Amino acid sequence: MNFVEQVRTVVAEKAQVDKFSGVVAIWQADEPLLEYACGLAHRGWQIANRLDTRFRLASVSKMFTAVAILQLIDQNKLSLTTPITELLEFSQTTIPTNVTIKHLLTMSSGIADWFEESENWEAEWAALCQEQPLYLLRRNADYLPLFSQKPPHFAAGERYKYNNAGYILLGLAIEALTGQTYFDTVRQHVFARANMAQADFISLDGVTSNLAEGYVLEEDDESEKKTWRKNIYSTTPEAAADGGAVATAVDLWRFSEALRNGRLISPASTEAMLKPHISQSDGPISGYLWQYGFGNEFVLSTAGELIRWGHTGEEDGVSCRVLHYPGPGLDVIILGNQSWCAGTLGWEIHDLIKAMM
Repeated sequence: MNFVEQVRTVVAEKAQVDKFSGVVAIWQADEPLLEYACGLAHRGWQIANRLDTRFRLASVSKMFTAVAILQLIDQNKLSLTTPITELLEFSQTTIPTNVTIKHLLTMSSGIADWFEESENWEAEWAALCQEQPLYLLRRNADYLPLFSQKPPHFAAGERYKYNNAGYILLGLAIEALTGQTYFDTVRQHVFARANMAQADFISLDGVTSNLAEGYVLEEDDESEKKTWRKNIYSTTPEAAADGGAVATAVDLWRFSEALRNGRLISPASTEAMLKPHISQSDGPISGYLWQYGFGNEFVLSTAGELIRWGHTGEEDGVSCRVLHYPGPGLDVIILGNQSWCAGTLGWEIHDLIKAMM
């Protein structure tokens, strides 16, 4: 079997045992090598996922926020060294005055997160959902009470720690500098410029066409019974600057292509966006060096060779990967509408790509 046939087989096998539902698409240069849809976009009406189905993206959207910030830097409206407290009124918060735009982009600000992800994240998320009605989180500013009074974890610039709150602050900065909503800015200056025709921001309780519902699989170990529930009560209803846009697979390929070819930001900003800026750990993890940049995650060999860049997205009922492999010139888009279905699949495709490099 060739590479495409191998990927198709892996995806089909996972779909048959409820391990994946969604779309997998792979491009090389401008040519689609694989476009594969499986599973159900709507389980109640048994509506199948299609190649043009839109999926919620979770944290993949951080890439759009980073581009929007870099566009404002290109316009000299701020710089990487601008303190966020110069742009937003935070005198009554615990956000340090030396936290800069670069710290927020690279997740090295040290500030508290609106939800702290840990090994016990499922129980902690359930507790947050009980304490904080998710349906009230509609705007970027709605997240501020969840983190703005908490003490920082460490001094700005000291190290990397995954942080969603930093991107919320970047979204608020975009709104302050543009005079329009974060959503309209990204629609006009990222989606439209990249020709992402189906990309948008749509609430979970909104009524729209061609959007996959998100599902959580629950299994009873004793009875081996499988049941599905929607994600409408276990994830945020609206998108925010830290995640939640919707798009099709071709939209995301167009974004990657536009970013790589300098159609979204200046040459200097494009170069900055496509290189790592901070290590995510002290040493290799699973045989690779992991580094983070401006809304962009990089995987390198232990010798320092760049293997891929892109971003992951995970929340209840959503599991996505947008990855670019510069060596073979491959874009890999995995959009899933069930929890945690893209991770293992992404690594299996990764191993197939490595085998042919």
